[in-house]
Amino acid sequence: MEELVRPWRLGPRGRWWFDVLLAGTLFLIIPFYAVQAMLDGGAAQDVSSTDHVVDLVLVIIQLVPLLWRRRHPVIVYAVVASACGLQVLLLDYPLVSQLSFPIAVYSVARYARPRWGLAALAVGVFGSFLGAYDWMSTVDASSGGTQGGINWSTYVSVVLSLATFPVAAWALGALARTRAAYVDSLIERNEQLRREAEQRAELGATQERARIAREMHDVVAHGLSVIVVQADGARYAAEQDPALAPKALETVAQTAREALAEMRQLLGLLRDGDTLTRPQPRLTDIATLVEETRAGGMTLAATLPDPSLAVPEGVALTSFRVVQEALSNVRKHAGPGAAARVTVTADGGSLEIEVTDDGRGAAAEETRDSSGLGLIGMRERITAHDGILETGPAPGGGFRVYAKMPL
Repeated sequence: MEELVRPWRLGPRGRWWFDVLLAGTLFLIIPFYAVQAMLDGGAAQDVSSTDHVVDLVLVIIQLVPLLWRRRHPVIVYAVVASACGLQVLLLDYPLVSQLSFPIAVYSVARYARPRWGLAALAVGVFGSFLGAYDWMSTVDASSGGTQGGINWSTYVSVVLSLATFPVAAWALGALARTRAAYVDSLIERNEQLRREAEQRAELGATQERARIAREMHDVVAHGLSVIVVQADGARYAAEQDPALAPKALETVAQTAREALAEMRQLLGLLRDGDTLTRPQPRLTDIATLVEETRAGGMTLAATLPDPSLAVPEGVALTSFRVVQEALSNVRKHAGPGAAARVTVTADGGSLEIEVTDDGRGAAAEETRDSSGLGLIGMRERITAHDGILETGPAPGGGFRVYAKMPL
């Protein structure tokens, strides 16, 4: 899965220097604004040194807190709003540093909880009414009113103009906060999908290792059981009839070579870059398995389906392994001289497998169930294909393995 590209954002150091530049720019504009006011107003503006001190203090209180507007937006807003309130009470003219107020509103809407942003917006709108009233109460008669009076139509226009700043700042801040939350949710979702994909890959690898382990068990158990039986037969033949020993030893060698080849094939799956070069056992290979078992000395009858019968590869492999494991169990647990029967039929959209023997039956049932992974592996294979597996003593004696899988 491709990793989601994160949008470009300023780092902690970049954000700090941006806030320093913002506050510093506003602070540097003030001297030019003061000079221009003096040139425009001249001596008509009787501004004392005390007024300059008050202006400077208010400017500092309004601008310096902006340096911490991201980490403590609510506190910074409270300080800036208080300074703007003092300005309304102490001065009758605006300051350039008042631009810090919409910046503070934006910061609250962007970095604080939504309810704090709404509270900042409400205070900003209320401040627009209060500031417009305070400043317009000093308008002279030439502007359409009387000294100390207010032209209400102009007052409404001024209120709307002033309110535009906090409203726009709040809207931009809320939009930025929503967008950041949306992008973060996309990134988190992408990370979650990536973790889930990795977990599925690990689970698939675990299941594949378990499958290979079952295959290894089937190959080794079947091969070694045949080798042991043939080796015992060769030892007996060497003592009684030496002419039979070479045939038994040939069967041992052939079985060992086949088992070794299958083990190499399975181990190759665990190496990166190796592929399966030998086809998996098919339904027709059960006939070969039966012949090998008969060659090992077991009395075995078999009823097998038409070789041209087409079944899914997974079902064919499972059928072969079930018969292989069942015959291995017959050799190991049924006792000497036990005979077996293998029946594989396909009818009604399902494949049925039955392996029975006339050996020790119930006496060996506990041993078969606890001897290892044989019956457990059978059940896992059958369950994977939505089939059923029945194992236990046969009605007339011996042991029975029955499996049924849908086609």
